[in-house]
Amino acid sequence: MTASTMRCWKRPLKLLAICWLCLWAALGAASEVEVRNPQLTPGDDGYTLSADFAFEFNSRLEEAVTRGVVLNFLVEFELTRVRWYWLDDKVASRSQTLRLSYNALTRQYRLSSGALHQNFSSLEEALRILSRLRHWTVLDKSVALRPGETYQASLRLRLDPSQLPKPFQLTALANREWNLASDWLNWPFSVPREEPPREGAK
Repeated sequence: MTASTMRCWKRPLKLLAICWLCLWAALGAASEVEVRNPQLTPGDDGYTLSADFAFEFNSRLEEAVTRGVVLNFLVEFELTRVRWYWLDDKVASRSQTLRLSYNALTRQYRLSSGALHQNFSSLEEALRILSRLRHWTVLDKSVALRPGETYQASLRLRLDPSQLPKPFQLTALANREWNLASDWLNWPFSVPREEPPREGAK
């Protein structure tokens, strides 16, 4: 193979690589979700999680839900024990799906989680509740946590394209306006050690 032939082969390969990079950059530059103020709070049933999600609901998604497309948002939580000498140990993993829909007859938006649902007169009200995660039990009493040990907690929110109708799934692959998702937000979490009783305490 001559040098000129090699150059001819290299040009289309470079162009193909550039096209792929541009595609991934476009997808990565999609509407982003920012996870804010995550807090794990102890309670009678274990630990509950509260957090806020900041995002811009673009016109493409607004048009889709108003026309009857149900949007499924997946909230995912993980708790990991980080080990320097071996693979990390996943202690707990939880997820829940929040379904955003619109009823044209009642002209109301509905936000559902399992068998629970709430209706709203405007999309803004529904999105306000969607952006506020409150008192979600992610660590129940069955999860064995070691007092004093530091874990890594992780949280993210994303629009689940696999739950879209088939035609919209194909559109979501090529259109960055459908890629509404956050990165994993990681933060350290530890269970306080129990303080020994003080001398003389009754």
